[in-house]
Amino acid sequence: MAVVVVTDSSAGLPADLVAELGVLAVPLHVLVDDREIREGVDDCDIDYSSSTVTTSGASPGDLKAAYERALDLSGGDGVVAVHISRQLSGTWEAGRQAVRDMDAADRVRLVDSLSAGLGTGLPVLAAARRARSGASLDIVYDSAVAAASRGRAFIVVNRTEQLRRGGRLSTAAAFFGTELVTKPILQIVEGRLELREKARTRSKAFAKLVAAAVDAAGDDGAAVAVQHLGAEEAASTVAGQLRDLIPGIRELIVTEFGPTLGVHLGMGAVGALVVPGGCG
Repeated sequence: MAVVVVTDSSAGLPADLVAELGVLAVPLHVLVDDREIREGVDDCDIDYSSSTVTTSGASPGDLKAAYERALDLSGGDGVVAVHISRQLSGTWEAGRQAVRDMDAADRVRLVDSLSAGLGTGLPVLAAARRARSGASLDIVYDSAVAAASRGRAFIVVNRTEQLRRGGRLSTAAAFFGTELVTKPILQIVEGRLELREKARTRSKAFAKLVAAAVDAAGDDGAAVAVQHLGAEEAASTVAGQLRDLIPGIRELIVTEFGPTLGVHLGMGAVGALVVPGGCG
């Protein structure tokens, strides 16, 4: 058989890639009033500006069931589970609890992607491609860890209020000035979401986003992803610029942020995520 890769729905991978590579994605949850919506499973109509909409990670029971299914599918070869940063979600910790309750815990390896969205998804691709080639559990695990350690993520948002409210972003950033007249550019550093810089206009913010991603990508080819929430035109423009400016770009994925990230980022968010050296 072959090692099976598991992730969570926040990774945002296109469904065709998930199916092609045999990746199992465990749903995270959006809580709307008294309803619990499973990301990627249940239909949902979410007001992303509402202060009453929240999110929750996968439970240890959900993850244990997914890991056991993946282990069965692997024929005992093993499971590599790549999840959203433990600094941004309780999902990785829930995964650790799930593994402790398994009889074959030594055949399941957990990876903190140190990122979110396709910052998680690109390391998943690296691992799944290795697994598909017949690589051992150690090699699949190492490929995910290496891609995660190389990855860089940059995001433009209209406001940081939702991120601060949800505890995903430090409030110690008063020097950035009022968000009514500036557009924040964020970055993920060692799994934490931080304010990087500001711009006076949205177009200047996107220029800074592109410049940061191009610099992070290096000169030896990179896997690149662009994600957005209700900003398809802006994402397409950013993707085109990255395609032109990053030397030897190896692949480019453009897709929307899923609901669990959208609740915190808000409408209009656009992210650029790069893994120098690619995910092959």
